[in-house]
Order: sequence, then structure tokens, then C-alpha cells
Amino acid sequence: MSADVKVPRLAESISEATLVEWLKPDGAAVRADEPIATLETDKAAVEIVADSAGVLAHVKKPGDVVRVGDVLGRIADGGAAAASATKAPSKAAAAAAAPAPPAVASRPTAKAPAPAPASAAAPAAPAARSTPALSPSVRRIVEERGLDPAAIAGSGPGGRILKEDAVREAEGLAPGARASRPAPAEAEREEPAAPLSADSAASLDGGDRVVPMSRIRLRIAERLVQAQHTAAILTTFNEIDMSRVMDVRARYKDAFEKKHGVKLGFMSFFARACVQALADVPAVNAEIRGTDIVYHAAVHLGIAASTERGLVVPVVRDAHARDLAGLEREIARMAQRARDGQLTPQELSGGTFTITNGGVFGSLLSTPILNPPQSGILGMHKIEKRPVVVDDKVVVRPMMYVALSYDHRLIDGQQAVTFLVHVKERLEDPERMLLAV
Repeated sequence: MSADVKVPRLAESISEATLVEWLKPDGAAVRADEPIATLETDKAAVEIVADSAGVLAHVKKPGDVVRVGDVLGRIADGGAAAASATKAPSKAAAAAAAPAPPAVASRPTAKAPAPAPASAAAPAAPAARSTPALSPSVRRIVEERGLDPAAIAGSGPGGRILKEDAVREAEGLAPGARASRPAPAEAEREEPAAPLSADSAASLDGGDRVVPMSRIRLRIAERLVQAQHTAAILTTFNEIDMSRVMDVRARYKDAFEKKHGVKLGFMSFFARACVQALADVPAVNAEIRGTDIVYHAAVHLGIAASTERGLVVPVVRDAHARDLAGLEREIARMAQRARDGQLTPQELSGGTFTITNGGVFGSLLSTPILNPPQSGILGMHKIEKRPVVVDDKVVVRPMMYVALSYDHRLIDGQQAVTFLVHVKERLEDPERMLLAV
């Protein structure tokens, strides 16, 4: 008997994915709940796990586009088949366990040790150790640094090896020590170049490189063009005196971190101000569906984040029901999952309003693009000291430009300006957020 390994239901509006790689070779013995393959959707990478123990047979190959319900592979009955696989590995499994051939020049590898002299006595073979399944990002670090996966102490669920663990091992740090964040490998930033026709190749300059767009980058491009073509996007601007927020943060950040276990940043202030302003102007938290307007009862707040895989927007569920500490904890958790490439499609779906912060990259002013089907997005920018007039006197204050892009089909200019003014008022007088006025 064998069980099919099928593409699971991924998330709303997602029906297909690309099989990026098999984590277990064809013919390998697998355990129940062991990761065996990685899929990439237009929103996130998804690991597929074995439903039962047995011997894995591949049906699809890396690079194949698959749909929900498609059969990726099959797992033979975990009884006799698994036992026989353990005693006599298949050719594919043996090949996977054998030393890899020299890598091509495009991928650096660790230098292989020189072979022992023929006269030297061969040491006794060590006991077989199981090699843990690795995620794509961890596998790249292991291959490029010449690491032994079995020697890495995993800190993830069930002893899973995370990217930080692999970097820590490569840097010779003790378990638990903080590893420096690895620079993205070339293969992680870009996929192998697609073959070019003779005419296309002839048009390239000598140093040009051509790489195919990833599914995530294709989806980003598609959604941005969709937003431009389907929504009547308009942007309104304002500026915020950040003095009070910066003062509150400076006075309470240490006590806040000690009590809540998370650092106090500016994003939670903006999130809280937006949640309350959305209650004042419900149209900004609504969307158009056909000829209907859907006013959302909850605020599911998208926080745009730039990662090595591209722009992603993890969603803080029920942001309206969270206090400042709850918002900060969830934003920090989502940001870490985004950096580790562990976001699920469900964590990237269902947002009703988005905040994006170009200020972390030094942006002074920009016009953010809507994230369909949402009708509003707030753009934060860098804080810069500027002369402003306060009580008829010119003073220097830390100022931030903010921008609200909105769908003019649904939101009138008066509503957009009112929303942005309410955000400004709450940030310039933080006590208003505490009192919800």
C-alpha cells in the first residue's frame, strides 16, 4: 500500500505553487511529520511533511508548477518497505549519502581534505547518524560553509536547524550565542538564468546577467499593476511632530521591555493610532467587491516588510483588540518570521489596511501603492529635524512626513484627510490613544 503526498490547501486565492526542491531524495526512508519538500507560492515558502512513515517516491520534479490536490509523490507502506529501505537503501538514497562531486564554479564550496596515505590504517566506520532535514536557506549555508548538519545543534521546534544555528556553527559560536545575520547567498537572491534565444543573447552587453523572476516577484509585479489599473489611487500628505512619541519612548522603553519582553518601537504607536482612526473613518477599512462595499468589523493590519525573498506583508490579526504591548509583540514576532522565511500563506492573507515604513531606508517622502483589495495604505518616512513654527516661534522639531494612499472610488478626499489628521493628532498627543479620544 502507498499513500499519496498531495499539494495541500494553501490559502485563500492561492491555487498553485512551484515545487522548489525535494528535501528527501527519491527512494529515501522518511518518518511521519518529517519535512520532505518545499513549495513556493506567490506569497511564501511552504514545507510539505510526510503524513506517514515509509519509502518516498517522487512524482513531480523541482521546477514543476503544481495545483492544490496534485500528487507530488507517494510513500510506500511504512512497515516492511521502511524496514527494507533502512537495511538496503535504494540507489537514489545511496547516491544522496555519497560525497557530492565538485561543485561548479558559480557556487563556492569548502575545500575537501587531502586523502589519507594508502599505508595508513583505515579507521573504523562511525555509527550511522541521521541527517536532519534542512530548509532551503539552511541547506545553502551548510553547503557553502562545508558544515556537517549532524553536528549542528538545532534550536527550532523539535530540534530543527534554523538559519541562525547554521551561521552560529560556521562562526564557531557556542549554542545560544547570537550569530551575525548572514548575507544572502547569490543563489538565494537570484535564480539560475533562463536560456536565451540567439537574438536575445546577441542584444546583451558583455557584463549583463539574466535571471528569471521568482514567483513572489512575479506576484508583486502583478498586484502592483493590478492596483494601478483597477483602483483610482490618490495620495494625501501630512507631517507629524514626533517629539511627544520620542519622549514617551525614551522614558519608558526600558521598563516596557522589562515588563513585556519586547522592545518599544515607533511602529506600535502608528499601529495603535491607525486602528483608532479607522474606527473614526470606517471607509478607510473597507473594500469594494463588485458593486458592493464591505465595511470590515475587524482591523487586520498588514505591516510591509522587505526581506531577502522580496516584499511581504504579514498581517497582525485583530489589531483593534490589542493594546500597545500586544501590538508590539505581534509585530516583532511577524518581523522575525519574515526574516527567517517562515511566514505561512495564512499569515500573509486577509489584511484590511497596511502600514509601510520607507523611513528605515532613508525615504523622506513617497506615495505608497495600495495592496488590493484594500482601500488604504499609510506610508511612514524618516524622522528629520526641521524648523517649524510653534506658538509664533520658529523651533527645531523632529518631523516625519506621512502619506495616505487611498482608493478614490470608495474614499472621498474629506474622509482621507480626516483619517490622516486623526492619526497625526494621536501621535502628537499620545495620551489620546490611552483615553481613546
